[in-house]
Amino acid sequence: QLQLVESGGGLVQPGDSLRLHCTASGDTLDYYSFAWFRQAPGKEREGVAMINRSGGVINYGNSVKDRFTIRRAGAKSTVDLQMNVLKKEETAVYYCAASKSSRVDELGSLNAEEYNYWGQGTQVTVSS
Repeated sequence: QLQLVESGGGLVQPGDSLRLHCTASGDTLDYYSFAWFRQAPGKEREGVAMINRSGGVINYGNSVKDRFTIRRAGAKSTVDLQMNVLKKEETAVYYCAASKSSRVDELGSLNAEEYNYWGQGTQVTVSS
């Protein structure tokens, strides 16, 4: 059973950078695409970024393009999300998720319903 653990959240000021980490274990990680989602209080869960099994397909939500970068690192056992120029409205709980779906792998889907494995989340607060 795949297990996901997020880390790296915290309190930062607007314009700051932060790097989140998702550590995966319990199964062969090459079988999975990974993604980051976020959910702010009172709002729906939003897809932030995804990277497929090979790393050849990467997709970002429109609001984070050119500021966030997702990558698989450490012999592909972690998935990092580098977030630059953070905004107050990006305060949320950030979740790591994984999927074995071929559709996700091929098309780079950021539909939360297509991800079967989820971490507990890490809080990111952007405030002055």
